[in-house]
Amino acid sequence: MKLLFVSLGCDKNLVDSEYMLGMLSDAGYQLTNEENEADIVVINTCCFINDAKEESINTILEMAELKKTANLKVLLVTGCLAQRYKEEIISEIPEVDAILGTNSYENIVHALEETLAGNSYRNLGTLKGLPKLTTKRSLTTGGHFAYLKIAEGCNKRCTYCVIPSIRGGYRSVPMEELIAAAKELVGGGVKELILVAQETTLYGVDLYGEKSLHRLLDALNEISGLYWIRILYCYPEEIYDELIEAMKRNQKVCHYLDLPIQHASSEILRRMGRRTNKEDLIEIIAKLRREIPDIALRTTLICGFPGETNEQHEELMQFINEMEFDRLGAFVYSREEGTPAGEMSGQILEETKLDRQAAVMELQQEIAFDKNEEMKGQILYAFIEGKIADENAYVGRTYRDAPDVDGYIFINTSRELATGDFVRVKVTGAYEYDLIGEIV
Repeated sequence: MKLLFVSLGCDKNLVDSEYMLGMLSDAGYQLTNEENEADIVVINTCCFINDAKEESINTILEMAELKKTANLKVLLVTGCLAQRYKEEIISEIPEVDAILGTNSYENIVHALEETLAGNSYRNLGTLKGLPKLTTKRSLTTGGHFAYLKIAEGCNKRCTYCVIPSIRGGYRSVPMEELIAAAKELVGGGVKELILVAQETTLYGVDLYGEKSLHRLLDALNEISGLYWIRILYCYPEEIYDELIEAMKRNQKVCHYLDLPIQHASSEILRRMGRRTNKEDLIEIIAKLRREIPDIALRTTLICGFPGETNEQHEELMQFINEMEFDRLGAFVYSREEGTPAGEMSGQILEETKLDRQAAVMELQQEIAFDKNEEMKGQILYAFIEGKIADENAYVGRTYRDAPDVDGYIFINTSRELATGDFVRVKVTGAYEYDLIGEIV
């Protein structure tokens, strides 16, 4: 039977999707990209913020229409939206035949078998432990890089966030399983591993009684054939000395960190339930740059959190100007039901939130351009991501660029290169977010 798989949301969700694709492929299902050909549609959903929730709902409704016009026999919904809104999906979208929760996707094949046999299937499972996965992943990232999810869930309980209620508490994947998975990925051609979790810096505290990300980096660095290890989603208050030292001593670890700080006003950070204040952030950022001078720092911010005053927004703008993050993304605050922030007074007009987001990104564009200008003349390694049609030029990524969220380096060369090639490049020019270079 032909199966269409739709994966929405973050890279952590994508890892789940790739495992499900592996199981479905092993079970003999034929994958298709043509929705009108599909006998089965599986949608792995997201509902972290309103935009993601709307995208998931609209995708489900769009696919539900195929039951009227095409071959579709089974519509299965899994992931965060399914976990959070199971009852609403069942009652309001009767075309959905089966539902799997965020921690029960290991049952994907059984769910389809039951549904095809005429039985309804609902399995949210427990938000404890981890799925038992015995299948190879079907990578969707092109083959030369892959995400390695090192933990599931979160214990932080920030006031704006629904993740703990739909993903459960923090659960680290045992190190031996991660090393085995990493070796398998590298054996299949992966050259860059990107470590992800809701929070990577707490890796191991539940299994080994202490933060152990540095130990994991040491072990991954020994894998032959691996070029880069990149770390995303490090909560700033959890950065620790052994981690910094591991980044310095392991050549394969990119000098790159994603620090989701969310704001710079100490009062707003308190209302968000964050564990840092403005002074902490300044100290942590200064320490990272002192210890690793060429480090590229990415962050994310929330604009228009309940109660944010004009003065606090300006404080954030000043902080951005002073800190000069290499990479920065800003989101408008999304009011989520069931969260403390959703019940707070001082909810801000959508227009004001959007204006503040635009101001942040305009400032960051100037900072990013200036920092890119400073890169001229430097020689960097880059992975080739593809060729520009009808030109002697390629698109690449340096250690400063995570896939899909950061910039690129456009490389002029008459050499024949392939996606995944690793080349030395001299930076010759700069755009706002991207670089221009030539092969050394």
